[in-house]
Amino acid sequence: MASTRWKRIKKILTALFFIAVIVLLTLYARKVNWADVWQVIVHYDRAAILGSLALVVVSYLTYGVYDLVGQAYCGHKLQKRQVMLVSFICYAFNLTLSTWVGGVAMRYRLYSRLGLAADTITRIFSLSIATNWLGYVLVAGIVYASGLTPVPEGWFIGEKTLQIIGIGLLSFSVIYLALCAFSSRREWTIKGHSLALPSLRMALIQFVVSSANWMVMGTIIWLLMAQQVAWPAVFGVLLISSIAGVIIHIPAGVGVLETVFLTLLAGEHIGHSTVLAALLAYRVIYFILPLLLALVLYLWLEARARRLRRRNLQQQA
Repeated sequence: MASTRWKRIKKILTALFFIAVIVLLTLYARKVNWADVWQVIVHYDRAAILGSLALVVVSYLTYGVYDLVGQAYCGHKLQKRQVMLVSFICYAFNLTLSTWVGGVAMRYRLYSRLGLAADTITRIFSLSIATNWLGYVLVAGIVYASGLTPVPEGWFIGEKTLQIIGIGLLSFSVIYLALCAFSSRREWTIKGHSLALPSLRMALIQFVVSSANWMVMGTIIWLLMAQQVAWPAVFGVLLISSIAGVIIHIPAGVGVLETVFLTLLAGEHIGHSTVLAALLAYRVIYFILPLLLALVLYLWLEARARRLRRRNLQQQA
């Protein structure tokens, strides 16, 4: 009786999950000016687009390594290509529909369908989120502390304040590495889930992989701006806009990215139209195109999940 009731609940939750995804995608699509998107695709510099597309592939593959690190951290036996596929789908949804949908709910959905237990999935997405922001902390600390990010006069954070923030972020990075290397306590239990401190080697991999991914994203925007602004300045503004997008919590940071870039690059020798065109092109090739592919792959994976789950469980037996 209880098992029948649980099956019904799971069916209802699955239906609600799909409805939520469809609603969020619809809301996102309504915020995109598709006429502008088409104009950018047709008229943008071909070399910049091709170079940026290549870097988008590099970025998504690099992000996939986050979940491979999670695999080493948890010790689960899923095939690496399955891990990379789930990671790609989740990252595309994460960028567009927020961490809770792409980073958490989508991972639970797909990994559980492939045969992983809930506590293992929790450890995977926890490590993935931690990896992403550890890289941010390191590169942001370096860029902010070095004073390479343009800060207009009268902005609510001054140049000195930003440098202090950078030093604080670098200090956090050192503390985290020291804990991974020397801490005697290696494990904590949070709401019934066990989280272990990674080894120093794994922590260094987290920093390297995530830092590389953030720098690739900055390079994509720098290329799309026709290299009219120094790379460190573009990268620093991207880092600020990313944290602003998290704080304001708008899916895909629609409007936030543009506002921060236009504000902080106001003193640079680049026109507003060039900045906006570059950011729109960035949204097309980094958000929209991968999302369309992720939708197709998601439906394909859902159709094959039961067969893959059976095969995975047989291999683990």
